[in-house]
Amino acid sequence: MTAGDAHRAVKSAGRALDVLEALAAAGGPRPLGELSRALGIPKSSLHALLRTLLARGWVETDDGGGRFALGLRALEVGAAYLGRDGATGLLGGVLDRLAARFAETAQLFRLDGGSVVLLARRESPHALRAYHPVGCRLPAHATAAGRALLAQRPDDAVDRLLSWPLPARTESTATGPAWLRAELAAVRERGWAAEAQECDPGLAAVAVAVPLRRPATEAIALCAPVARLGPQTRARMAAALVEAAGRVGEGRLLLAGDSWPPFDGSNGDPAPT
Repeated sequence: MTAGDAHRAVKSAGRALDVLEALAAAGGPRPLGELSRALGIPKSSLHALLRTLLARGWVETDDGGGRFALGLRALEVGAAYLGRDGATGLLGGVLDRLAARFAETAQLFRLDGGSVVLLARRESPHALRAYHPVGCRLPAHATAAGRALLAQRPDDAVDRLLSWPLPARTESTATGPAWLRAELAAVRERGWAAEAQECDPGLAAVAVAVPLRRPATEAIALCAPVARLGPQTRARMAAALVEAAGRVGEGRLLLAGDSWPPFDGSNGDPAPT
């Protein structure tokens, strides 16, 4: 393989991943022309990529063959990631207990750059409830879980994680740097984070970082319609989340195996004993 061949191969792989990520973000089937414009890939090249992905099961198409969506292979790979993930297994029982206690949606998020990704959830029994699909990506600054995790880091590290100016997910989303620094300082002081209608209209949430690693990369949250999450309920949820996070902190040892980096005392955190 020549250097030119290698470059084309890597470029093709990157384009294939761009297609999968675009389909994952779409939330539904997308036509070829729309994908072509969004990705800046000529239709002929994109169609060839899609044929390959269709043959391998990564992409599916509708009966007419004109609209494309993620295929079962994407689900298999995502499920394999969750199946080997130590945090989802360790914190599953915590989510169960929180959801049962408050009858609201309990969620587990992981920080990824300037976003948080939902790893697991337990549903509320109410007909009117919060819903985010597992695997969805949300802006960290607009979510209680994201703020809880950003607050684990110094302001200069937060600035490097986020892309400025911050996007406004709803009309209520605060986006200014001065506001964010003040909010994260308040989260550090009280030990938990909250938001109301900044991620989704009509919904509010409370969250805490879980000290499985330092700085924390996972957060647990309780999310509910704003009508059911008043100040008293929020305070009770916050206390329960802080207690739960404290209880699972000792579980860090269970996750210090092959798939997790060692605790080396960086960031001022001593190795667990």
